[in-house]
Amino acid sequence: MAPPILKLDDIFLRFGGTPLLAGANLQVEPGDKICLVGRNGSGKSTLLKIAAGIVEAQSGEVFRHPSSTVRYLEQAPDFAGFNTVQAYAEAGLGPGDDPYRVTYLLSHLGLTGDEDPKKLSGGEARRAALARVLAPEPDILLLDEPTNHLDLPTIEWLEGELQKSRSALVLISHDRRFLERVSTATVWLDRGMSRRLDRGFAHFETWRDQVLEAEELEQHKLGKAIEREEHWLRYGVTARRKRNMRRLGELQTMRSQYRGHKGPQGTVQASVSEAQESGKLVIEARKITKTFGDRQIVAPFSIRVNRGDCIGLVGPNGAGKTTLLKMLTGQLAPDSGTVKLGTNLEIATLDQKREDLDLEDTLAHYLTDGRGENLLVNGEQRHVTGYMKEFLFQPEQARTPIKNLSGGERARLMLARILARPTNLLILDEPTNDLDLETLDLLQEIVAGFPGTVILVSHDRDFLDRTVTSTIAPAVPDAPDGRWIEYAGGYSDMLAQRKGAMEERKQADKATEKPKTGTAAGVADVSRGKGKLSYKQKFALETLPKEMAKAEAEIARREAKMADPDLFSKDTATFNRLAAEMEKLRDSLTKMEEEWLELEMLREELEG
Repeated sequence: MAPPILKLDDIFLRFGGTPLLAGANLQVEPGDKICLVGRNGSGKSTLLKIAAGIVEAQSGEVFRHPSSTVRYLEQAPDFAGFNTVQAYAEAGLGPGDDPYRVTYLLSHLGLTGDEDPKKLSGGEARRAALARVLAPEPDILLLDEPTNHLDLPTIEWLEGELQKSRSALVLISHDRRFLERVSTATVWLDRGMSRRLDRGFAHFETWRDQVLEAEELEQHKLGKAIEREEHWLRYGVTARRKRNMRRLGELQTMRSQYRGHKGPQGTVQASVSEAQESGKLVIEARKITKTFGDRQIVAPFSIRVNRGDCIGLVGPNGAGKTTLLKMLTGQLAPDSGTVKLGTNLEIATLDQKREDLDLEDTLAHYLTDGRGENLLVNGEQRHVTGYMKEFLFQPEQARTPIKNLSGGERARLMLARILARPTNLLILDEPTNDLDLETLDLLQEIVAGFPGTVILVSHDRDFLDRTVTSTIAPAVPDAPDGRWIEYAGGYSDMLAQRKGAMEERKQADKATEKPKTGTAAGVADVSRGKGKLSYKQKFALETLPKEMAKAEAEIARREAKMADPDLFSKDTATFNRLAAEMEKLRDSLTKMEEEWLELEMLREELEG
């Protein structure tokens, strides 16, 4: 085993009363690809800064191999003294490093290098910082949320760069798919301590659950041991006083361990406040277009959104996702075409720029809109501090200004406010930014089980695959020209359908270029072309996956309600109604699955 090039031993750091890091360890060997995971506020970024030498630990040992080069991705890059992005990125190079690497990286990150650093957006600044740390190909790369502000094509390119990189890597990210594809080891930071799994992130959650279950079992055993010792003290033989004192000391130690045990941080517990059901038709857009200057953002595009749909928008930065979203929700008028909104719509929006936040506002004032100490959630009056606890905020934070919160805490706060308001149409623009994995799990469950309609923009492929029933993406992924296509299913489904369409086009082009008329192969091609799916069959083939996904979501929603152990005793009629509805939905789902399978087999047969 190679000696470590970076080692952090027994790191201790306290901010205020509670230790942030209480004996954390991190060991990096050449070629390691480590993902650092943990809840928001667990100290991941701080541990990375200690590894980079930016923050000093209060105790513990930090070893960096003298000949190793280290680069740390800054959250807020300092561009002082640089006139261009190219100059800033090249300043990260060491003696003998290839300057062409900077040009190569900037071009793949969507920058020319000639940009004025003073005029960069937050996303552009992040990309410039990424080029600066990647260019020298250091021995150790420390990356804190490298995918923030990157679009999907760039994230997938970055995955490839990091997979083939010879640098040892320690990275923090909320993007599950990115972590799964890049990491080969996982360090879990939890309650100030670290645990290491020598496998990639794909195996982390199963391992974490096993660790927590074992910990809970040990606490249970300790509690039983304390009960036994207390019983012995009260009723046991007391002649051997020396032994009694020893056992009394052991009991006091066990009590101290039991009381001092700090369990894992709770999970966010929340659900959407449901408004009155909207009409079946939520949005109908017919041949809408939008042009800015000489560039067409949306070519004629039509879509019909029904109640219960969950639609994802994907595409490169600048393709026009937010513009299309605003047109569909009536916030922006199309240049031509029409948009019709359905009846009884109650819209709640989470904006990616977090523009709704007044940083001087307090948490309580923001959640209640300044209307005292209570807010209405699902028709029930709730005290603001009690509601805050469900989103892992402490009661003493009620008067804390929002500007003191981390990025993840701000995202959680906005989520808390949106979920408290009655809604039947959720608009989520980059909802996963800055959320930890556990809160992402909750958001996924909320979106998947929401009885209303959801339209979301996201670069998180795993989140899209787990939630959406259809995906809208540019017709030309690498060079958007304003044409958008709706695909059935999530992001992976969209990629598969695109690949299939490309293969079909290639086969058609090949047949056109080299006609085989008069040959046996030509006769076979013609015979295969005689049978075609009818319009009705094609339509069913395209729409059935969406209908099946909706049925599965409805079944899951009813199963969740029936999981309440008190439901049957408290409300037998509701329990029976839910059971009957679920049975009908399952029958319907089975029929749809059989119909789709028959049509898919027919399509494959007709296409040879």
